[in-house]
Amino acid sequence: MGSKVIESLISYAKENDCEIKNATVGVTWTCVLSKYCGVSMSYNTGNEDLDVKGFGYLEEKRVGELAEYLRSWNLLEASVGLAAINSVIEPKGNTEANGLDVAIEIGKGKKIVMIGKFPGLQKFKEVAKEFIVLELNPFLIDPSQGILPSTAAETVIEDAQVVIITATTIINKSIDRLLELSRRANAYVILIGPSTPMLDLMFDFGVDVLAGIKVNRPYSFIKKISQGCGMVNPSKLEGDVSFIIRTR
Repeated sequence: MGSKVIESLISYAKENDCEIKNATVGVTWTCVLSKYCGVSMSYNTGNEDLDVKGFGYLEEKRVGELAEYLRSWNLLEASVGLAAINSVIEPKGNTEANGLDVAIEIGKGKKIVMIGKFPGLQKFKEVAKEFIVLELNPFLIDPSQGILPSTAAETVIEDAQVVIITATTIINKSIDRLLELSRRANAYVILIGPSTPMLDLMFDFGVDVLAGIKVNRPYSFIKKISQGCGMVNPSKLEGDVSFIIRTR
């Protein structure tokens, strides 16, 4: 049984297929420019033996073809697939805001589980009744700080009230399970990060808030990610991107 989220996103991209103007795989971010500028995290597993299929010729493919890459277990290839899908989704929100600020507001006095370590954890610790981070990266795990391995998901999500999920879980294929656990807990779910598909169909899977980005100046943004831009935020990127929020 494949991922329902991934299959739905690939179908959407194929229905909205178009030509690709630019494909850039930066150290931290991957970008595909077609109708819009689609972004995803460059999921780098550190294996130099892995190539992205068709590298050097990605711009000769169409969005529908690149979208198929999201199925790949070469996660850098899957990053290209998600960026391609995001490139045909109009990045429209109800408001411009940082998803983490929204999460802090909603999470006051509640048990919050954050999937993927984001900056500004201290703020969450100050407002939450209980705050746990689940992390895949073994070097970031620190139980004394409430940062647990991602294998703890089954246990810690069951009584969570707010679940903040990094959209990179779409790339590593853990998204469906995390959404299922969140649904069972009846938790409020925020899908967050530049990789987030700003698409209403995500609400059908139990997401309550989509917190992504809109690229305002694609070529300036592409240049910066190709030259080693790390965390994305509007002020650091001089307005090349905006944070956007879409609620069901």
